[in-house]
Amino acid sequence: MSRLAGRYDEDDVRVRPNRRGSRPRSKDRPAHEEAVPGFVTAVDRGRWTVLVEAAGKGRNAQPERTVTAMRARELGRKGIVVGDHVGLVGDTSGSPDALARIVRVEPRRSVLRRTADDTDAVERVIVANADQMVIVSALANPEPRPRLIDRCLVAAYDADLDPLLVLTKADLVDPADFLANYAPLEVPYVVTSSDDDFSLGLDELRDRLTDRISVLVGHSGVGKSTLVNALVPGTDRATGDVNDVTGRGRHTSTSAVALPLANGGWVIDTPGVRSFGLAHVDPDRIIENFPDLSPGTANCPRGCTHDEEECALDAWVEGGHAGPAGPSRLASLRRLLASRTEGREEHRREER
Repeated sequence: MSRLAGRYDEDDVRVRPNRRGSRPRSKDRPAHEEAVPGFVTAVDRGRWTVLVEAAGKGRNAQPERTVTAMRARELGRKGIVVGDHVGLVGDTSGSPDALARIVRVEPRRSVLRRTADDTDAVERVIVANADQMVIVSALANPEPRPRLIDRCLVAAYDADLDPLLVLTKADLVDPADFLANYAPLEVPYVVTSSDDDFSLGLDELRDRLTDRISVLVGHSGVGKSTLVNALVPGTDRATGDVNDVTGRGRHTSTSAVALPLANGGWVIDTPGVRSFGLAHVDPDRIIENFPDLSPGTANCPRGCTHDEEECALDAWVEGGHAGPAGPSRLASLRRLLASRTEGREEHRREER
């Protein structure tokens, strides 16, 4: 036995720790105080196009530039969409081979969402920080889809976006009858022609878009991309024809893109939609946009859907509290509420 054996016990043995995982991972993340602010204008297969404004003076001055960026690992799966204001680190020079990292997404002023259908709990963010939704619909070729328009209005009200209805191809069909359905909602509108230069209504539309961030929505074939090409010359957004058999347009825009307007503001072109799920929308958010009717819900029974016999809105309107337009306004409100629930009822019928 060694002469040292009696001098030490197991407490004196120093065990070498396992290096992997020996230090707890810090929950603190870098502040990235030096991050350069930018505005996301496009998303494509894991790469974001970000506009960085001019900054600095003298030798350190950097011009306005477009930067390609990836999402930093620390953001995890956090969604980044067109319209987001972000913080960038890395190579923000904007050179062809440069790649920056998005390390921060600033708080959003507004979020436009939709779900795949009215039973889907997963919300899909379309754009961030817009302040106006431009709902584009053709009056003919393809035929207008009032139900989709109603759903877009509901989504606009839920996101606190100002709605604007733009009707194209007014030289083919008189828009008066169609607009009469939306008069009680007091939705502003612009009527345009079907020619390539939009000789009718284009100047008025430009005025309504100036200094605002506007997102264009509508189903395929209604002329969204043609409008964008007229508003932002040189954009060359792809346009498509309407199928003579189905009456539907062909998808031409495959992703959202933000484009600057000459007089200030941005227009965001989005892919054509054929459905607009509203599973995420709270009915109270819709009613808030009817200030002449919302006080009348105070006496509604608990859980009132506002289309039942006990609904207090009928008495409110009959008492003249909503003004002479009350009956038509109430009918429009109930039409919008119905547009939210129709999809769910159809799904239940299919399950049976």
